[in-house]
Amino acid sequence: MGIGLLGQKLGMSQLYTEQGEVIPVTVIQAGPCCVLQVKTLERDGYEAVQLGFKDKPRRLASRSERGHVANIDSKRQKKAGAGAEAAKKAECEPKRFIREFRGSVEGVEVGQNFDVEVFNDVFAVDVTANSKGRGTAGVMKRHNFAGQRATHGVKKCHRHLGGTGCSAYPSRTLKGKRMAGHYGNARCTVRNQKVVVVDKENNLLVIRGAVPGPTGAFVSIRPTNKLPAPKHNKWRLA
Repeated sequence: MGIGLLGQKLGMSQLYTEQGEVIPVTVIQAGPCCVLQVKTLERDGYEAVQLGFKDKPRRLASRSERGHVANIDSKRQKKAGAGAEAAKKAECEPKRFIREFRGSVEGVEVGQNFDVEVFNDVFAVDVTANSKGRGTAGVMKRHNFAGQRATHGVKKCHRHLGGTGCSAYPSRTLKGKRMAGHYGNARCTVRNQKVVVVDKENNLLVIRGAVPGPTGAFVSIRPTNKLPAPKHNKWRLA
């Protein structure tokens, strides 16, 4: 599996094929991403590439965030690092969104940039992001319960949960009972989303279907390993 990419959800739209079919699509600004760190098996115990997306103003970045991407000379640093070789830095601006992609690091160097061209030959992708937060929701919205009847003694509790207890045995509410509570704002992944357009000039990735999160949400994109790529992608337009 190849290296992934970080991006930002720009919104949804629709495209038309030559046959007149409508394709619901999500537009993502994918990259450019800078390699901030390369994890190796000898030093870190696993192989991974750490990418950063979208510059963060230095006035908003902490000292540790600035020191992660560039050398910051200080007496404490010189004292602590005496005799040890300093890790190579990307020498770029601090980044707003940083994530790791596990996999082979052969040919990847710190400071290298990746853009949307990494998905040129990719048929489908997996997109990970935080879903929209909906606060505290009732059972009808959270679990699609039908609610109670509008007649026959049901008074001012038509959207309530109803009975939750058991009989004499086990005389308690079992764990995992679906109830009202916090809904959304959870990390989730949509898999095997077909790639429709790869716009190299504007660093845009257009994929079929919806992805988690509101407009403007940061997303992680990686080539899917769910199914082998077919010989022809009928959704690919460009």
